[in-house]
Amino acid sequence: MPNRSDGELMRQIREGRSDALEQLYDRHARLVYSFAVRFSGNETLSREIVQLVYARLWSTKAEYDSGRGAFTSWLLTMTRNISIDVLRRERRHQGMVSIDQLNEMQGVADDPESIVLQSDQRRLIASTSRRLSEPQQRVIELLYWKGYTLQEIAEMGGEPVGTVKSRLHQALKTLRRHLQGLREEH
Repeated sequence: MPNRSDGELMRQIREGRSDALEQLYDRHARLVYSFAVRFSGNETLSREIVQLVYARLWSTKAEYDSGRGAFTSWLLTMTRNISIDVLRRERRHQGMVSIDQLNEMQGVADDPESIVLQSDQRRLIASTSRRLSEPQQRVIELLYWKGYTLQEIAEMGGEPVGTVKSRLHQALKTLRRHLQGLREEH
């Protein structure tokens, strides 16, 4: 079997080819599992997360676009989102998983290239986030890194949801403007 790219395998999965899913699983399951373990801190939940990720790959209509980034970044973003959903479900149903575990979003790379890319991305995010006000930084941290909903953030701060949404919108606008400026410089 020829060594197919991740993008080609995703196209074949859309065509219903289970052998393409198997090859993606063989290629990336260890990375997905490693990420899930670091994110959830629970091996049983991590195995469930891996199953959910590959079930989503098989059933989703979302297309991977190589022009928007590396396949592993796309896959790990999907894994992160599924991990947050699983941990929220566990927190609601069993009260056993703390929100602090959602804060353990750390490096997931097994290979040096990914570690360097991730390090660069963290530095870029850190430098860009300094352009935000303290309340904007808090919203970004709670929403994206700790997994809280806008409603939960509003309740924590004793503020209307509309205020939190507006703060988030302004923060994302500032971040986008700064990142676009950096891209134009390079």
